[in-house]
Amino acid sequence: MAAEDTSVSGVSGRYATALFELARDQNVVDAVKADLDRFGTMLSESADLKRLVRSPVFSADAQSKALAAVLDKAAITGISANFLKVLTANRRLFAVADVIRAYSALVAKHKGEASADVTVAEQLSDKNLDALKAALKSVTGKDVALNVKVDRSIIGGLVVKLGSRMIDSSLRTKLNSIKHAMKEAG
Repeated sequence: MAAEDTSVSGVSGRYATALFELARDQNVVDAVKADLDRFGTMLSESADLKRLVRSPVFSADAQSKALAAVLDKAAITGISANFLKVLTANRRLFAVADVIRAYSALVAKHKGEASADVTVAEQLSDKNLDALKAALKSVTGKDVALNVKVDRSIIGGLVVKLGSRMIDSSLRTKLNSIKHAMKEAG
């Protein structure tokens, strides 16, 4: 449990906690999570949106106008939209990815779920995601919420981080192990 608590510390943790408490009070925790997940997906897929979020060059006004257009396109409204606008107004939009992760961890904890970060070389099918969830549930005894990230540099396999445990079965790691073994033998 301590590992989950540390994931919601700092600026992102304070914002995520405030948003979670507000969403819980208004009984819209899942709707807000869906909105934030949609925004997070857009952020990971758009270099322009990443630049807008991370670059200090853009003024708060420019970020605010661009964010409003993005929120309209993504149909993100209500508490989620207002929250993202507050992040922008407070010049904290750069922390939005961490806030989304922290909010997801709070939701998982609230629902009695464990949360796992999974890195894969290519997007997993629904069947494979379900199999992974089942395998992790058998280990933890809890439902597991997956935060899946695609990173082609791992070549194949996957890396799973569940709390303080990490399982790295990526092809990149296996190849590096062989490379080091060959250097020691040679």
